[in-house]
Amino acid sequence: MTDRDWDAEMKKIDREMERSTARPSAASAPLPAPGAATAAGVPSRPFAGAPVAAPATTGFGVYARLTLAVSLGVGIVFWPYAARCGAGLAAYLGAVTALFVAGVWSAIWTWRHRASRAHVLSLLLVMWGLVLAGIDVLPRAGYAVPTAARPATWSCTA
Repeated sequence: MTDRDWDAEMKKIDREMERSTARPSAASAPLPAPGAATAAGVPSRPFAGAPVAAPATTGFGVYARLTLAVSLGVGIVFWPYAARCGAGLAAYLGAVTALFVAGVWSAIWTWRHRASRAHVLSLLLVMWGLVLAGIDVLPRAGYAVPTAARPATWSCTA
């Protein structure tokens, strides 16, 4: 057997536990932001198993971004300019790209702030941007049947 005095070892552990409850533990201290520099100048990273609390949100930022994205998604249906070819098509596809980016932007924001219904709406906006882009790009790329409204050419000169 061993020559250890287990009663003395247990008393040491009990004293350590009493001291740790008397002062605030490191686990209850707020975690630094990921990427924040420590005193040594090295970015801190939480441990792999450390719990990460959801960021506090008022809802204003989440729904402001979502409102901007939804208004762009609805407004693009009423696009007032010709988007058959040339600069009009480029402007329309730029607006569709902005819709896609706004949907991704609001989806990331709603995911971080645990707004589930808003996140689903953001993902629908991303899908809506992909559908609108596909309607105009696929006939020109040869994957869909060209029509009079969406010819197979990108420029108006052909």
